Amino acid sequence: MISIEFLLTSLVVVLIPGTGVLYTVATGLLVGKRASLFAAIGCTLGIIPALLASGLGLAAVFHTSAVAFQVVKYVGAVYLLYLAWQMWRSSGPLSVSNTSSPMNASSVILKGFLINILNPKLSIFFLAFLPQFIPSATESVLMSMMALGLVFMLMTFAVFVVYGILSSQVSHFIVTSEKVSTVMQKVFATSFAALGLKLALTERT
Repeated sequence: MISIEFLLTSLVVVLIPGTGVLYTVATGLLVGKRASLFAAIGCTLGIIPALLASGLGLAAVFHTSAVAFQVVKYVGAVYLLYLAWQMWRSSGPLSVSNTSSPMNASSVILKGFLINILNPKLSIFFLAFLPQFIPSATESVLMSMMALGLVFMLMTFAVFVVYGILSSQVSHFIVTSEKVSTVMQKVFATSFAALGLKLALTERT
């Protein structure tokens, strides 16, 4: 069963202005709202390889060694804390490229796909993020991972579409306002730190 905690935490994660968000916003701003929809599709599809790799790897760890899973869990917690520190330290104005070029739907989708599939941190993130929401009595770790991952992808797509649609109206304010972007990144950094601490301190029963 999908918990409210998972949905809320996922929403916080998806709202973080990362490369996918900036690409979708830039596409919506420089190419158009329709193109931003294709960008959102591409970025969402780019999650699938990392999700599959993480799910298969984590399932193997679960079935092989409880100690190994604890190691993965603590490494994931350290990664989240490091990510929080990096985001807090580098909080400041965001930026997108001012260069635009003609793009068709397939090229926009492909670029969004590559942005996520070529991001090595995505698989590590799934290993750090999804395990704490898997019920201890689950019969299939892989199926639980896939279900949670699918929900995460749907939320990602919905949020990216909203970012893209609103980009022409509010992207300049969000991306270039030092005050807004700094506060936003620090809030998200705190959320990552809290998630990392929870992952490290919560024992699997």
